[in-house]
Amino acid sequence: MNTTRSKTDTESGISVSLTELLALSALARGNNLAEVRRSAAARTGQHASRWRGRGVDFRESRIYQAGDDIRHMDWRVTARSGRPHTKLFEEEREHGLLIMMDFNPGMRFGTRARFKSVQAARAASLLAWMATHAGDRVGVLGFGGGINEEVKPAGGRRGVLQVLRALRDWDRDAGNLRESLGEALQRARRLLRPGTRLIVISDGYSADADAWPILARCAGRHELGCVLVSDPLEQGPPPAGRYAVSTRDGRRMLDFGNRQQREDWTKPFAAVRDRVRSEFVRVGARVVDLATDADLRKAIMPFTDRAQVPRDSSA
Repeated sequence: MNTTRSKTDTESGISVSLTELLALSALARGNNLAEVRRSAAARTGQHASRWRGRGVDFRESRIYQAGDDIRHMDWRVTARSGRPHTKLFEEEREHGLLIMMDFNPGMRFGTRARFKSVQAARAASLLAWMATHAGDRVGVLGFGGGINEEVKPAGGRRGVLQVLRALRDWDRDAGNLRESLGEALQRARRLLRPGTRLIVISDGYSADADAWPILARCAGRHELGCVLVSDPLEQGPPPAGRYAVSTRDGRRMLDFGNRQQREDWTKPFAAVRDRVRSEFVRVGARVVDLATDADLRKAIMPFTDRAQVPRDSSA
């Protein structure tokens, strides 16, 4: 199970391919995200939200209530009815998507179909295309592997292309430096604007105790999501046999013919996933599991239903 690669390696499944990310645009079309999140007007920024105060379109008048802005008094209705009325407006809010991509060293691993890092980039790309087709702005923040850059949310095809190029370039440049999710969230907060959805794509090993209070504060103002990426080898042991693996401490043999070894193999991986999943669900985030060999579109579908109550879903 060799996880090393050269910067010129373009073998499918080992490094991120811009061509593949571009092709995912077709997979994103016609999905529920575009249909649910798009309003009647088919242009950027046309998401209506009700609020009190000056907006884009007049909605209705109602009886004046203490605290209403006097500047929004509806004097005609007031004069006609003899009772003070104030105007309510509909504000057209532009939704956005900020993706946080984990490039920590553990993401560069895979035994089926592709590396976790490649599947993560594919998931980020599909989500970005979905948001763009819905008329939303999209941006990405990379963390781990020495990547501490971001692409600020922007709209249209140009915005999504900036995200895809960043995913390819960051995948190529990522090294062995580590960064926690908590540290990355501190950077992400300044990119979040009202109406922005935040989705973290990671295998969960970067999640630390500092991340959860930050996410809890974000939960009151933003929709939160998490894509938990894993490899099938983390979900179940390989066929019985002896396997040579390389670690930081040198080369060692794993005997999967041993029953106890097989039973204990998945426990530490499951513990990490369960802990991270439960913390995200606790702050109101939607969580999906995404294996490296999973059907990408099927796995991402829980993010397409805006009316869905946050829950835990598996690919």
